[in-house]
Amino acid sequence: MDNNNQPSHDESPVRSFFFRAVGLFTGDMRLFREWVKRQVLVIQLMDWIFRGVAQVMFVNNPLSGVLITSSLFLQNPWWALNGLLGTLISTVSAMLLGQNREAISAGLHGYNGTLVGMLMAVFSAKESWYWWLLLPNMFMSMLCKRWRQCTTITFLTKRSTLPLIWTIINLGRVTMSKCNGLPFRPISIPFPLPVYSPVVSSALSSVASKWDLPIFTFPFNILVCLHIAATGAKHPFFPEVQCSPALHFSFLNISQLFLSVPVGVGQVYGCDSPWTGGLILLALLLSSPTICFHAILGSAAGILSGLALAASHKDIYSGLWGYNSALSCIAVGGVFYVLTWQTHLLAVICALFCAFMTAAISNLMSMLALPACTWPFCLSTLIFLLISSEIQAICRLPLSVVSYPEENRRYQRQLKASEKTQHCQQSSSQKEALQRENRGPNVHLVVERGCSE
Repeated sequence: MDNNNQPSHDESPVRSFFFRAVGLFTGDMRLFREWVKRQVLVIQLMDWIFRGVAQVMFVNNPLSGVLITSSLFLQNPWWALNGLLGTLISTVSAMLLGQNREAISAGLHGYNGTLVGMLMAVFSAKESWYWWLLLPNMFMSMLCKRWRQCTTITFLTKRSTLPLIWTIINLGRVTMSKCNGLPFRPISIPFPLPVYSPVVSSALSSVASKWDLPIFTFPFNILVCLHIAATGAKHPFFPEVQCSPALHFSFLNISQLFLSVPVGVGQVYGCDSPWTGGLILLALLLSSPTICFHAILGSAAGILSGLALAASHKDIYSGLWGYNSALSCIAVGGVFYVLTWQTHLLAVICALFCAFMTAAISNLMSMLALPACTWPFCLSTLIFLLISSEIQAICRLPLSVVSYPEENRRYQRQLKASEKTQHCQQSSSQKEALQRENRGPNVHLVVERGCSE
């Protein structure tokens, strides 16, 4: 008996060490984040950029961001470069404007810039390495931020930030000056100060903060649609691809149908390669298996909805029916709600609803020659986050405590344990108070009897 139990005692420290080692690279890598805070600004900026790239999929993990960035380069290096540039400009703008440093370090000020940079390159009708596209990319990425309504920039960061920013700006000018054969000569681009951007961001923030709701990718949707509508397909410098619904029907290919699940996940970044989608799913699995599972489930739900609506097989195979549903399923299935079987079912319903909204919005936007972007995801997820329910299992978390699904469940268990402890303490104190009240009259009667005797 003793000999049989001995190996379990020997293996328990090894097992605990293994789980601690795995915990260093999974989740949100909190220990690595604390270590980065003590490093130089360049290392911090790299960490923030990769977290911003991963935050598109609700993941706060720099290693996942590295894997996703690698998958983007696998798809198209020019697109990936634009995405990284958008993340960099958006993050640096937040630093210069003195935004919350914790939000910056979590990548929350970079993910909209990632999508703006990527999708502006995807929708551009020019071939790759059209360097002048970087100018509207940087401009729109800066508009992703919550700019203060001012006419000058106040540098609120450390002095070490300024040489880095001016190096980036001067490098961009030198790169542009070396480009030959462009339709207009290089010019010196001043640092833009858009006075209209506070209107959009302030309006979204003021409305969303009343219900403690996230803004999601609304800035990306607004800015990309604004850029495409302003340029169009016949613009001489920045022409865009024409967006129109596909009407081609063909026989169903089962192998391509299965491959469309990872392709739908990759289409969140505008990529249509199954290898890119597979690497993104691997990055999600590294951070949170729950997020990875709901991404696959949401993409599959969108594909089934597309088949039910007799959508074009070409659109289904290219993942256009899966990416919005994947994002909605992730958001409801454990990120903003504590994961239970009720919220899991709610996430599936939200993914199906998002697919139907994708069909409606795509048809409406095609009349304006605009892409659907992530409008279906934003609108459908906001509707499901506003659901009011008396079921305790459907619990929406405050934005201040939202993390990855596994951490959200731990937070909920700790909250319930603390509430139970407080309830026990209150009940015990009430019992003691009742006992004291019951003892008081008895002592008084004894005293009176003693006096009468």
